[in-house]
Amino acid sequence: MRRKNREVEQFSISFLDVASCGFGAIIILLMITKSAAPETEALTETLPAGVIQELQEQLFAIRSQTTELREEVNSAESRNASVQQLNASLRSQRQALEGEYALAREQGDDTTEEIGQLQIARQSLTEEMQRLFANSQVQESSYIGGVPVDSEYIIFVIDTSGSMYNYAWGRMLEVIEETLNVYPEVKGIQVMNDMGDYMFNSFRNQWIPDTPSRRVQILSTLRTWDPYSNSSPVEGVIKAIEAFYSPDKKISIYVLGDDFQVGGSIEQVLREIDRINVADANGNRLVRIHGIGFTDTGAARPNDYALLMRQMTQDNGGAFVALNSSR
Repeated sequence: MRRKNREVEQFSISFLDVASCGFGAIIILLMITKSAAPETEALTETLPAGVIQELQEQLFAIRSQTTELREEVNSAESRNASVQQLNASLRSQRQALEGEYALAREQGDDTTEEIGQLQIARQSLTEEMQRLFANSQVQESSYIGGVPVDSEYIIFVIDTSGSMYNYAWGRMLEVIEETLNVYPEVKGIQVMNDMGDYMFNSFRNQWIPDTPSRRVQILSTLRTWDPYSNSSPVEGVIKAIEAFYSPDKKISIYVLGDDFQVGGSIEQVLREIDRINVADANGNRLVRIHGIGFTDTGAARPNDYALLMRQMTQDNGGAFVALNSSR
């Protein structure tokens, strides 16, 4: 009996040892957990007031700058694509013009002499125009059908007579669209007929802002625009110079027509234009005048129109080009 009691006593002591170790481990874990919490709270309490808000504001500013930089990159990529498209268009137009010149020379076409005598008179480009034409071939070959395209403001003076409307209107629309496409951006556009009537009366004596939607609107309106015309570009050119000349603006007038029937003799008209479009101390005129003539419309006096515009453009720093009404 005494041996049995000894065995029970030994077992009880071992169980107490194990239990003590278990409770001790739990107590140690609780002590570690509780001791870690005050350190975190103390760290949080050491942050100055407003630091979190300041960090948030800095984060928002960085995000805003990132968005702006992304937009600038996208804009640069878009401009680069536009310049590449412009280069391709200019190369195509130049190749087409050279091909037409070679063909006309072989066939003895009457237009050969006119093409051969084209003048590439150029205005010095402003810093802004140099920026617009940067990394492109516009500075080397800035012309459409032989006509320079180097101004910041452009005015179209269009003969809206029956011969033009019935026989050359489609070709004329193509020429205007091509001219607008060659200009990547200008500060202002205006459209008048040969009588000096405005296409958009809401922009009388004002520049039409150059936007893609405005360009589309101009071309769309031109398709059915049919104001009265006396088949003479004189009134339109004079009104354009008087209304829009400004010493701080580089302006080009594009005269598109096929006839010269009224307005006095060619000499009288040229003297009137010289009186209004005076030259500065360097011999430069107030505005540059270009002429585009359509030769096969059945106009009454196409030769007079060609003589007038050839001399007018020569006197006023521009170029004259004669085109067929169909390609």
